[in-house]
Amino acid sequence: MFQPIVPADGLSGWRFLQRTYEVQAEAFNRSTVIQRDTEYFANKISEVTTAEELVSDRRLLTVALGAFGLQDDINNRYFIQKILEEGTNSDDALSMRLSDTRYRKLSAAFGFGPVADKQVGEAGFAENIIARFQSNSFEVAAGDQNSAMRVALYAERELSQLAAGDESTNAKWFTIMGDPPLRQLFEKALNLPESIGSIDIDQQLRVFKDRAVSVFGSDDLSLFEDPDLVQEAVTKFIVRDQIGVNGGMSGGSIALTLLQGF
Repeated sequence: MFQPIVPADGLSGWRFLQRTYEVQAEAFNRSTVIQRDTEYFANKISEVTTAEELVSDRRLLTVALGAFGLQDDINNRYFIQKILEEGTNSDDALSMRLSDTRYRKLSAAFGFGPVADKQVGEAGFAENIIARFQSNSFEVAAGDQNSAMRVALYAERELSQLAAGDESTNAKWFTIMGDPPLRQLFEKALNLPESIGSIDIDQQLRVFKDRAVSVFGSDDLSLFEDPDLVQEAVTKFIVRDQIGVNGGMSGGSIALTLLQGF
């Protein structure tokens, strides 16, 4: 199994990973395990008609969950079946009641809910899920080398798409707050403590938005359609993560590190 190469911590490691991403991802996707799982999914998923059939096939479920960063739920078959069967069209649906928005994305992507919106078998469905699975699997593997790299890669892939959505500014912030990797990125990029998660959700929203105005000049997340601003957020995250890992850095070191990131 190919393991991503991250030769250094902090921005040096991140810049190397960016420069070599396409070559490394291609090598990773050629790995026997990844090819075996994706080929099986491509060949078999069109035969699946219910959520129960999906969760009963561990190899299909591996790809389905891995595509949304939920691979740790591989043994929670009944829970995932409920997520899929209840869909996303009702506020009472299980995926809509969970703070982690990745379950909502999973359920919506497969469309097994009570409202007829099944996506399995539609043109491009298998290819889309496989592409997400490959990207997320590489991010997980990179995270095994350095946990910050997984968050940075995920944000680079997902943040611009979220920013371009039609949802309101508040809805986008709630999505970020409910998406563990994006939440982690913004907590550190905005220099917020993890303990912010213990306060009322509406208070959290105000804090995130106020700090975004201070750091980025606006709380309008549509600004992150700009890839340069995504990189700015990722850079702030990487630097503050490294500061935390190293137990603190001198003022001069922090300034030099930030300058090297822009």
